[in-house]
Amino acid sequence: MRTRRACYPSPDEAITFATGSCRQKRRLMSTGASSRGNDAFENPFDVLHDDLLISIMAALSASANSPADLANAKMTCKRLCSAASSRKVLSQASMAALTVKASRWNEDSDKFLKLCADAGNREACYILGMIRFYCLINRGSGLGLMAEAAIASHPCALYSLAVIKFNGSGGFRKDKVLKAGVVLCAKAAAIGHLDAMRELGHCLQDGYGVKKNAEEGRKLLLEANAREAAAAREAYCCMHGFDYALSDGRNPGELNPGKNGSSASSRQDRRRGNRRIASQSDFMCSASPANFHAINTFLVEWFALHPPALGLRLCSHSQCGRPETRKHEFRRCSACGSVHYCSRACQALDWKMKHRYDCNPAENWDEQ
Repeated sequence: MRTRRACYPSPDEAITFATGSCRQKRRLMSTGASSRGNDAFENPFDVLHDDLLISIMAALSASANSPADLANAKMTCKRLCSAASSRKVLSQASMAALTVKASRWNEDSDKFLKLCADAGNREACYILGMIRFYCLINRGSGLGLMAEAAIASHPCALYSLAVIKFNGSGGFRKDKVLKAGVVLCAKAAAIGHLDAMRELGHCLQDGYGVKKNAEEGRKLLLEANAREAAAAREAYCCMHGFDYALSDGRNPGELNPGKNGSSASSRQDRRRGNRRIASQSDFMCSASPANFHAINTFLVEWFALHPPALGLRLCSHSQCGRPETRKHEFRRCSACGSVHYCSRACQALDWKMKHRYDCNPAENWDEQ
């Protein structure tokens, strides 16, 4: 069989062919490939203005669902990486972008949160402040960061500082400042923080750090419960595909049943669902909304991996995560004495969710 040796490259010519026509075709193909390669390696972000890149990264940072979203964008190119380090981007980082798992905490996480805090991100100030105060035992730095967030009217920071003032956390029993705790609770309650409303309501009812006013305290407690029930009702309706019910208990879909093609059975199911949720108020336990910040989940995970020092206890509310900073800091249940709470708000929530089924009154428990 005859072979066309002229169409194969010679040993001396590694990438060119022997025949003229083949050589010319190969040269043209290589030229086209090289031009396409240069275009492929050109970075499209190089032609964009710096301000536009910063605006893009700021929008991504504000809408990120996890820290990985921002990290992946930084690895795209050098210009995006430098834009992600600007103060505007760091100051607008969302809470999800700042949420770090306790098992993956390291020095880089601390540095990133500190950069965001220095850029004016109040969520980063609060998260890093809580971590340093309770987990890293750096009380002064943690209080300072939480104070920065509180100055920026961060409701959770205001309430956390109130809990610290009520308990004298980080110090001794004599360091409790009840009036300061009441003031901080009042500011957080004015913003709409439910736990702060409960805490302030109990303080007014009992005259704890403030002049006793049982009527105003009861109003605050009822308002907090009403807001909690409304949030639970809305969450339940969204979860099960119901429309959010009107104030008179009617479902908006029932006012015009022909509009959405609802059958009689589906409308009946909706009425049943609305009736079930409407009955849950102060004593509901199965559909309470998530009132806790992401940092509380971090604290729960952290102290599951690093238990507190001997003799120190965690708040008995399973979603709180706050530990004692000295022995016998938290208050006990007055009936059984077997559970401990960092605040009256946590005690009220845990009573509705679990402890009212487990509480066994014991006599003289405080003498044990």
